Amino acid sequence: MAEEEVAIARMSHTAFAERMKRPAVILIPLASQEEQGPHAPMGDFLLTERLAEMSARAGDGLCAPTLPFGHADFFRAMAGGIQLRAKTFCLVLEDILSSFLDHGHENLLIFNGHTGNAPLIDQVCRKIRRERGVLIPSLNIWQIIPDSLWTELYGEDAGLVRGHGGEPMTSVDMHLLPELVRHDRIRDPGPRGTVFGLPIKGVSGSRFEGLPVQIPLDCTEVDANGMLGGLASRAGAEKGRTISEHIVGHTARLMRHLVAFDPRHAVTPSSEATGEGENHA
Repeated sequence: MAEEEVAIARMSHTAFAERMKRPAVILIPLASQEEQGPHAPMGDFLLTERLAEMSARAGDGLCAPTLPFGHADFFRAMAGGIQLRAKTFCLVLEDILSSFLDHGHENLLIFNGHTGNAPLIDQVCRKIRRERGVLIPSLNIWQIIPDSLWTELYGEDAGLVRGHGGEPMTSVDMHLLPELVRHDRIRDPGPRGTVFGLPIKGVSGSRFEGLPVQIPLDCTEVDANGMLGGLASRAGAEKGRTISEHIVGHTARLMRHLVAFDPRHAVTPSSEATGEGENHA
């Protein structure tokens, strides 16, 4: 017996309508087209797309087509990337979400594979809540890996392997897209320069007297190879399998949990507000 289709892009409109007669959470996958170091494909949306479909299948839900472009000005210095302006990203995301909400499909879960999208996702979801009364939760899929799993996979190096160009995406690439990984080009981050005489620390800019200073640097100013942190040399396909299984399992469990709730009435207040000046003696 063939598996039921979960990717909306491959469904007819009648098949979609029939499937939505049963409760379902719809994943909204978001990602980016940006450098991931000299060894990995720039289309990191390929991983998000694959993981979203796997999660939808495991969670008895559906997944929308992946938005392959995100807000990624930090990576604009490297050719081949495609960046949306913040305003453009917000408008596109609102249109995507509205396309489902306009038809009464309100059980949505954003499946975000690019951290730079996160603050803009929050803006859009707050706007939709104000205007439509619908709560839309969001997952940053690369930040739902627990410390215990990092330690299990990398031991005492768990705190060193994480970072753009390093882990966890290199291992997941090796697992899901092995034909696209150039093992001979793997490089760990090199020495970094300075800005305003201060050490360059990465996306956050720098630090002065041990405290962060935000400076709008480009990725090439942090590392010429785009290795902004982490150790790609510690990556492996089996680690990628374990990480992928965790992301899919966690997302599927969340989908099964969310489908039981009405997104318009999902908040249970902790207590009743009290009027000013009431006597509680």
